[in-house]
Amino acid sequence: MYPRCISIFCAAAAVLSPLAIGSTAEAAKKDKAFFQSVAGNWKGPGEIVAGKYKGTKFTCDLTGVAQEGNKAGVKLDGTCRVGVFKQPMSAVITEAGRSYKGKFLDGGAGKGLDIVSGAVSGDKVVLGINRSKLNGAMIARLEDDNAMKVTISVKVEDKMIPVIGVTLNRQVDDIKVGSIE
Repeated sequence: MYPRCISIFCAAAAVLSPLAIGSTAEAAKKDKAFFQSVAGNWKGPGEIVAGKYKGTKFTCDLTGVAQEGNKAGVKLDGTCRVGVFKQPMSAVITEAGRSYKGKFLDGGAGKGLDIVSGAVSGDKVVLGINRSKLNGAMIARLEDDNAMKVTISVKVEDKMIPVIGVTLNRQVDDIKVGSIE
């Protein structure tokens, strides 16, 4: 019951992960900067806000690494937990021409989701997500350098219905470097 539910929302939450349409060199630089800004360690609570599992609360612990080189993108790895159930979570978002492609977990052909489109605008990314007949969107918005909100919505008839909300905070390393005598 919960493990399947966890894999769906974990994949979507990973998308804390961003997407972009870069029509110019300047837009491509801004997209790359956005993905670099979401790199790091993120942790925080979430809740399923609609559907069969409405009210289910969970926490995620994710690490993002920006794609190296000229292309924009990010790879996320970590876990999300509901009670005693812990689900590995991963996402890969890669620049593909003037758009982005990617997947959560093992993609729509498996137990995850496909990333089929997206755009970065300032401090926000909107990703198109798909799994079989399920279409939706994930919006990740940086509230500041250390806080991000993620909303995952699915399309029902002609309306987008929010189903998952996650609030993530950047985890800052408190270890101080000192001298050894």
